[in-house]
Amino acid sequence: MTQEPESPAQQALGGFVTHLLELRSRLLKAVLAVLLILLALLPFSDKLYDLLARPLIERLPQGSHMIAIEVASPFLTPIKLSLVTALFLAMPAILYQLWAFVSPGLYRNERRLALPLLVSSVLLFYLGCAFAYFLVLPAAFHFLTMVTPAGVSMMTDISHYLSFVLSIFFAFGLSFEVPIAVVLLVAMGVVPVAKMRRARRYVIVGAFALAAVITPPDVLSQTLLAVSMILLFESGLLAASLLIRKRHPDQDDKSTS
Repeated sequence: MTQEPESPAQQALGGFVTHLLELRSRLLKAVLAVLLILLALLPFSDKLYDLLARPLIERLPQGSHMIAIEVASPFLTPIKLSLVTALFLAMPAILYQLWAFVSPGLYRNERRLALPLLVSSVLLFYLGCAFAYFLVLPAAFHFLTMVTPAGVSMMTDISHYLSFVLSIFFAFGLSFEVPIAVVLLVAMGVVPVAKMRRARRYVIVGAFALAAVITPPDVLSQTLLAVSMILLFESGLLAASLLIRKRHPDQDDKSTS
């Protein structure tokens, strides 16, 4: 007895189910990577929090210290930090699973561009977080301790401190993705390189305005972020120009101005 061929609708449904199963497998592997790193970090959760709090602890006035205003925060806050750190460290594995899921559906030239951008975006996000930890937070906490009114003891709650630092890390990590955004806009043909170059003055103003919004209220950290974003914008322009020349080797970049 011969089997009837599947209809187009049945083939489409079968392909959809196959993609769902593949997606579930990739998600499970990504979650497993996070859980394994989390289990490895849990015994060191207190030390992780001590490391995170060091930029503030080292600049607190004599006799000041951090406090916990909630009953469970001394236990839950280090665990929350361990979970965030596990996500942070597992990001390459998570993005690899994402890449393995979407790459079969990309053309060769798309894969050639997407993979370097994916790797670069992770490295730039890590760089932005490191920049915030080693340069911005020490400068900001030094400023905040200097402007604390007389008679006021600076004692920061540990859970509020964690939320503040994580928001700074996230903001700086995203800010350091400027070169990726520039390359994508040029590669997709949304904005040509020449127009990007002509917009430099607006980028400089926007960088300082954005830095004033997302950084603590001290001039040094705002300047550090703004100058970094401007330099990253220029590096994105350079990478986009090289990409255009590689795609069109017979054409010189006429967009120089």
